[in-house]
Amino acid sequence: MSGPVTASTVLWYIPNQIGYMRVVTLVVSLFTMRDHPVVTTLFYGVSCLLDALDGTMARKYGQVSGLGAVLDMVTDRCTTASLTCFLAVVYPQWCILFQILISLDLASHYMHMYASASGGNSSHKQVGRESSKLLHWYYTRRDVLFTICAFNEVFYIGLYLQAFARFHKLGLIIVLVCLPGYAFKQLTNVVQLKRAAMILATRDAQEANERHKSK
Repeated sequence: MSGPVTASTVLWYIPNQIGYMRVVTLVVSLFTMRDHPVVTTLFYGVSCLLDALDGTMARKYGQVSGLGAVLDMVTDRCTTASLTCFLAVVYPQWCILFQILISLDLASHYMHMYASASGGNSSHKQVGRESSKLLHWYYTRRDVLFTICAFNEVFYIGLYLQAFARFHKLGLIIVLVCLPGYAFKQLTNVVQLKRAAMILATRDAQEANERHKSK
């Protein structure tokens, strides 16, 4: 790359372009979600699969950026939340559970990213083993991260397909196969939320004690 890096340059980094493609494919899947399960599964699946590509491209081309990290996180949360909202409509008896799951996902990831950024980490995936063995293993092993996230999304796709009579059996099989990985993902969300809260509370306590000493 010749010349200085500008904001426009960062906006059009290859991994960020992939992020924009994820947004486009997600939006397409929303328009087809009610009546076209095959098309929806295809576009939603592509949006999720591209998630595994942007980080690889960022490292390959030296185009790691704060924008890319936030875009990746926000797109992940919006993708999952969008499908879960639809499931809450399709399965009204489970609406409260879906609301709780969306809230847990958003809260845990936002607090985790905020705690990481305010602590000086360049990425929310930088989790020391001494802080949380589970999250360290989850975030430092790309194969584990990809597999668990895939189980999580495919689980929701299975629930989505179950809502259509001709795909009900297939959807049920998908749900049963992905359930262990999905449950593990919810566990990591709980652990992540608790860890982020403790980091922020500890930092606040230290600052409060420092202010008290200075008086």
